[in-house]
Amino acid sequence: MPVTDCPDVKSYARRVSPVERVFTGSPYSIVSVVAWIRGDVSESKLRETVLKVQQRHPNLRVRITEDAGGDPWFTSEGAGEIPVEIVPRESDDQWIKVVRESCRVPFEFETRPPIRFILVRSSGKSELIILCHHIICDGMSLAYLARDLMIHLGDPTREVEVLPDPAPIDRDNIPKDVSLNAVVRFLINRMNKKWEKERISFDQEDYRNLHEAYWTNFQHEMLSVELSEAQTAALVDRCRRNDVTVNTALATAFVGAQAMVQGEIRHHPSIGVAANLRDRLRRPVGEVMGFYAGVATLTFEYDGRISFWENARTFHRKVRPLFNNKNLFQDPLTWCHVDPTILESVNFKKLGGLVPKDSSRYEKLSAFSTRDDVVFSLLKREKAESLERIIMGTAVTNLTRLDFPREYGTLELDRLSMKPGGAFPLVNINLLLGAATCAGKLSLVIEFVEDSIDVGTMETIRKEAMGYLLSD
Repeated sequence: MPVTDCPDVKSYARRVSPVERVFTGSPYSIVSVVAWIRGDVSESKLRETVLKVQQRHPNLRVRITEDAGGDPWFTSEGAGEIPVEIVPRESDDQWIKVVRESCRVPFEFETRPPIRFILVRSSGKSELIILCHHIICDGMSLAYLARDLMIHLGDPTREVEVLPDPAPIDRDNIPKDVSLNAVVRFLINRMNKKWEKERISFDQEDYRNLHEAYWTNFQHEMLSVELSEAQTAALVDRCRRNDVTVNTALATAFVGAQAMVQGEIRHHPSIGVAANLRDRLRRPVGEVMGFYAGVATLTFEYDGRISFWENARTFHRKVRPLFNNKNLFQDPLTWCHVDPTILESVNFKKLGGLVPKDSSRYEKLSAFSTRDDVVFSLLKREKAESLERIIMGTAVTNLTRLDFPREYGTLELDRLSMKPGGAFPLVNINLLLGAATCAGKLSLVIEFVEDSIDVGTMETIRKEAMGYLLSD
């Protein structure tokens, strides 16, 4: 029985926020968290557990529908089941292939929650993959979800603690000390009025066309790093002795490694470091599922004449002041004032030209991709209109240390790995790094597109970066 039919589960519906609508129709905004499990997880037990976490998290019970005015809504009414798949486990790195292949399968936003669970299973060791679209989650959402799954797998009799409905990032929830100046408001209003004459809407079929075209043209590659508990503890100690955070060290190491391996390339100094916004909102959201992430952007050039740790301290001094409400909420606040259909159109503007002639929506998407309009002007102003230009050298998302239990009944959570999603096509970013520390072990996932950088070069960058991090 679908969880939405359970008598104890209340219905849930709300309008999709402008911040969430940034990800509408995005084929690449997919977040994955992988729980490495020791012990035996059966298919039946996993399916029962998925129903329990659906009861806990409202966003796991929704599909997306439209009201009479064309605005999208999350609704639990008529939402179908979440796909659960079991794959026989054959190797330690098989989960990478499974994640990569599953990302190529479009979500059914109109009929079921945009998430799927895949268990790469053996009797003694398994990887539980949670693969979810950014429109209903961020990386921390899936980390909390992975822990909740472990709790109910370990104790099937445990009662479900239902979380409150998630409050989105919107004008009413953004901190009071963040505001738009009058000039920006004027420009946004003028842009919105111009868009009224150009507005176009997109549906599930448009998304399917875009999704297939994107994944036909771009192959996302992934490399992983799994540090032992001793290596992780040593890295934390080195960071502490050098007055930097692990987050700073990770960013500096991969910026420096790219500069060393690839030479000084124009886009390398452009860096984005993700931030957790959950506790900064007027109404802190705790552990609910939803999109609550921001980003601090900066330029930093690695100086090969000084040591890695000197570079890390310099980077730390530069990035730390950026983690304030004014910086982190500037984009979300701007999005809250922009006509949300502009935000929804961005992916179709950037990627519509990839759709082949035999696609059902070729004429519509191809024509829109070449149209000189508000969306094109917006992308051009951000220098993000082309798929051939890398606009960011390194993007880092670090879930930091997750103080989750290790033991859950007869099961053990050995580590967590995380692949971030994003608001830009990966071809516009040289290297995307996801990090999580769980059960005392740091795990890294490096994601990139072969069109930008080949696997052999990225393996060398990985080796150089780890050399920085694991040495004094």
